Amino acid sequence: MTDDFSSKQQLIFGAGLIGCYLGAVLTSLGLPTRLICRPSVKHKLKSGIRLTDYLENQVVVDSLELLSSQQLGSDTQHYETADFLWLTVKCTGVEQAMEDIAPFVNKHTVIFCCQNGLGSDAIVKQAYPDNLVLRVMVPFNVAELADGHYHRGSEGAMTLEYHAQSYDLVSSIINRIESVLLPVKATNDMDSLLWAKLQLNLGNSINALADIPVKAMLQQRSYRKVIALLMSELLQVVDALGIALPKVTSISAHNIPKVLRLPNFIFNRVANKMLAIDPQVRSSMWWDVSQGKPTEIEHINGAILKHAKTLEMACPVNQKISQLISQLSDKTPLRTEQKPPIAANTLLAWVTEK
Repeated sequence: MTDDFSSKQQLIFGAGLIGCYLGAVLTSLGLPTRLICRPSVKHKLKSGIRLTDYLENQVVVDSLELLSSQQLGSDTQHYETADFLWLTVKCTGVEQAMEDIAPFVNKHTVIFCCQNGLGSDAIVKQAYPDNLVLRVMVPFNVAELADGHYHRGSEGAMTLEYHAQSYDLVSSIINRIESVLLPVKATNDMDSLLWAKLQLNLGNSINALADIPVKAMLQQRSYRKVIALLMSELLQVVDALGIALPKVTSISAHNIPKVLRLPNFIFNRVANKMLAIDPQVRSSMWWDVSQGKPTEIEHINGAILKHAKTLEMACPVNQKISQLISQLSDKTPLRTEQKPPIAANTLLAWVTEK
């Protein structure tokens, strides 16, 4: 498999923002790639995809091989199994996807889990115990600026998990797919890396509640203070678990909350890389809340609460934010001050009240 990776069939299952971006990159590199997408997405992509990023790189892919998700399960549809299946649905869609991907999986198919948060790969491993299942950490944001135009708005390298037996395979994949539009690297300690990514993902819920772009959110100190409180609780949990978080930004994990709490004039100087994102970027949770879709809150803030419970630790800020996002998703009647957009000072006062 490592000798002729270029001829192997790639399947993107779940062509949302990340899936479309990844699928277009693989296609642009000449890899045989199919994308499973919703009918509305298939219609938008019928004329191809344009990819851009915050460094002003760009590529246009005129033609993509698309399969509508509505066709899944059709008795008349012939499916070709994939050599590599990139599972890019959100955590909330993984369980259903296990049934939907069955026609595309053979005993040799390698499944890459590209979800935020913790634990969704366990569902995949339980459903496909004989397949190689590897986790993927995607650190950057992708926004759809127009129909068929997907933009990577922040830095970071997509990171593939490897074990001793899969090192050569993963190395060959990276050598083939790394490009200016898709930096890629590997790790053999994905658990720690996903916890580090989870720390950064704690801003997602605050972005959904603020209802403004991420950069504008980070420029307001009270929003940053709320995120710092969430992160401090996570750090207490990982310290209790004995997990050493790798450095995934220019600032170490334990120093990020300290930097977030700085006054604006100092923060703007020392956190220039944190603010090096496009002004229009919003978090994936903002997209879910704004579109009335289920969120990944149970796999992000909820994952912290799950581990904290086993450690008999309290994480009150994560508890409050998790409950509020869940109530938004469930359309629970809320007080006016708890509905997005929530002002920064209002949110900080609410999460810190006894």
